[in-house]
Amino acid sequence: MNCLPKNAAQRRYYWRFGPAMGLYVVFLFGAVFAIKHAHVNGAMAYGLALLPALPILAVLVIVGMYLMEEPDEFERTVMVQAMLWAMGGVLALTTVWGFLEMFAEAAPQTMPVAHLQPFWLFPLFWALVGVSTPLVRWRYR
Repeated sequence: MNCLPKNAAQRRYYWRFGPAMGLYVVFLFGAVFAIKHAHVNGAMAYGLALLPALPILAVLVIVGMYLMEEPDEFERTVMVQAMLWAMGGVLALTTVWGFLEMFAEAAPQTMPVAHLQPFWLFPLFWALVGVSTPLVRWRYR
């Protein structure tokens, strides 16, 4: 299976998506470090907390741009279906996790479950897109 971009739209997508995700990681770890170790508070803490959201918004725009620029209908279909499967996976996993948290509180000795922080949903979604994309492609082979 060839994983290299097949056309200009895909190359542009990778060149946009990669740096945006890199910024997400840098902003997230930078904000956590600054708030925990530099004891930032007040308006600066709010600004740092919002900083990782900027690349998330950029990724949403980048994906929309890719879907508009992609000339191959099959590639667009694969991307949309992979994202739908990932969305369903995130919804199912977080719902189950929520039930586990709710019922684990009733029986903490038998079901120790950690609280799921919402900022994990974005990386979880893209991880599931990464898992579902080859499966969607395999279905069409």
